[in-house]
Amino acid sequence: MQILIVEDHALVREGLIATLKVLGRGVRILGAADATEASQILEQEDIDLMLLDLMLPGTKGQTFLPVVRRRFPTVPVVVLSALDDPDTVAGVMKNGASGFISKSASSEELLDALQQVLAGDVYVHPDMRDAISRRSSAKAESGRSVAKRFGLTAGQERVLDHLAEGTSNRQIAELLGLTEGTVKIHVSAIIKALKVTNRAEAALIASRKKKA
Repeated sequence: MQILIVEDHALVREGLIATLKVLGRGVRILGAADATEASQILEQEDIDLMLLDLMLPGTKGQTFLPVVRRRFPTVPVVVLSALDDPDTVAGVMKNGASGFISKSASSEELLDALQQVLAGDVYVHPDMRDAISRRSSAKAESGRSVAKRFGLTAGQERVLDHLAEGTSNRQIAELLGLTEGTVKIHVSAIIKALKVTNRAEAALIASRKKKA
């Protein structure tokens, strides 16, 4: 079995490699410092699980995750990050992660989570799962009111959600599995529906509605 750790800080990466060695002699742990190096390893090796940090240099983990899901669909990805707020965790799980571990978690929780994912399960700490559920319910209610008021389609609503977070068209395309041209069409339709002149104004309206 081979596990790939994608973490740009060498000390953290080496510490994780040392921790995961307790999984057994038959486990080979590989390390990568960024998305480019990780992609090369995924192409060359038969990886059974990838542990991914979100805050990578260059291509961030949030953007790299959906790329991995498309190019290497059989490789489960567990996200490891200090960014452990409900929105971040919900976002990575929505984009295909098989698990999420906070960097504040213990080594015992990390090992337990990886073993669950390797067994075919999905792992999120129960407390975080409850927080995500509450947050998702609140956002869904807010999102429905925005979409209803401006007559947006479901696809336009998803794009608008990302606009409100300051995400670029290219990143939105990667996150939603769309072409950049399709995203541009959605953005144009959103601007027209909201009766604004640019994407920044549309994003401002969307963010205000979410906070209302």
